[in-house]
Amino acid sequence: MKKIWQVQDAKARFSEFLKASLTEGPQVVTLRGVEAAVLLPVSEWRDLRERARPSLKALLLGAAPRGDMNIPSRGRRQRRTPKPIG
Repeated sequence: MKKIWQVQDAKARFSEFLKASLTEGPQVVTLRGVEAAVLLPVSEWRDLRERARPSLKALLLGAAPRGDMNIPSRGRRQRRTPKPIG
């Protein structure tokens, strides 16, 4: 069950706040009545992060173009001629 904490309560009772996130699930923190942050167990955070990242297979089979590379022009500079060794 998600509980909403005001920031001053979360700061004052951080141990309770942390335990609640581990046992009850994500806990929301409000700042001046507006939801500002969420505390959740690290396992849930890692799971969310992994699901947000596309797999290599999804990238290769996706419809988005893969060949467009934004390579800057060389300008007027020319390559230096190599100096002979010796």
